[in-house]
Amino acid sequence: MSNSTQRKAQVAVVGATGLAGQQFLAALRDHPDLEVTAVAASKRSAGKTYAEAISSPSGQVGWYATEPLDARIAGLTVADAEGFDASTVDLVFTCVDAGPARELEPVYAQHCAVISTASAFRYEDDVPVIIPGVNLDHVELIERQRAKRGWKGFITPNPNCTTVGLAVTLAPLYRTFGIERVHMVSMQAVSGAGRSPGVTALDVIDNIIPFIPKEEEKVQRETLKILGKVDGDVVVPASFPISSTCTRVGVLEGHTEAVHVQLSRAADEAEVAGAMRQFGRELTERHYHSSPDELIFVHDDPFRPQVHMDRDRGDGMTTVVGRLRRDEGTENGWKYLLVSHNTKMGAAKGCILLAEHLLAEGVITR
Repeated sequence: MSNSTQRKAQVAVVGATGLAGQQFLAALRDHPDLEVTAVAASKRSAGKTYAEAISSPSGQVGWYATEPLDARIAGLTVADAEGFDASTVDLVFTCVDAGPARELEPVYAQHCAVISTASAFRYEDDVPVIIPGVNLDHVELIERQRAKRGWKGFITPNPNCTTVGLAVTLAPLYRTFGIERVHMVSMQAVSGAGRSPGVTALDVIDNIIPFIPKEEEKVQRETLKILGKVDGDVVVPASFPISSTCTRVGVLEGHTEAVHVQLSRAADEAEVAGAMRQFGRELTERHYHSSPDELIFVHDDPFRPQVHMDRDRGDGMTTVVGRLRRDEGTENGWKYLLVSHNTKMGAAKGCILLAEHLLAEGVITR
């Protein structure tokens, strides 16, 4: 939803030359409410135009988004992330590693809103980790964070991309039936590792990488925080156990996850599928620019979801579920597969959708 009587919110993308930063720039092109007015990166890129910063001496342009590079963005001068003046914008999207994020984001948050893809502040008590449509009630923690830290702005990171699809699909089950325990195995796209250092072709072709450092711990901790409840100045996490095995496979984009969940009470297939299909209307009925028409789509076809065919549903913002069936070996047990787009809902566009909501609610001002 856009209000044409107001100026667009002024946005900076920090880490703009990297793969995640480019996904932000591509998704923000022609946005009705958000305008990129600044890009920032490391010292080696600072002072160059954006086009120069992503080009090699041989002339190769390192633009990896499928959408074309906006000529206006190409001509922006890249600022040094360490010296960037966040008071010149309304919102900063940061897509840098956790170490730099730990130093930079509090400096930016003194002046404006910061929505981050980094894990640096995900586990702080006063920092909400919000998935649009899942836990928008956690937005109330932002004002408490501002008051506690004395910031004009705030920090709210998105979850790990693997967490997103799992939390989105568990939320309706947890709220409708309760959950006793969860087991999940992921088959994650190589784009989730980025390009530097990333996963080389020689590693992943004809292979499955059985371990992604810290991924399983992130999935467990973040999912429980997202599904928890705000109590005063903190989020009290959900208490059911989550066991996960996270692997990397030779898929470019889109994470597939096999989920086994034990519910707290009995339910039939129509009830379980219905809970998922009806979930998220609090978000989708607002018709934000980046919002899908449905947060979860449930297939009846037992050969779906397939990552190649389903990752772009809802322009990559819908989590697609299939092979929903009873787990006969577990009381009140259910099994399903999901596909979630890791660089859209799981990263840049998920952050942008959150910004749209915070802008509409007046949490971000322009």
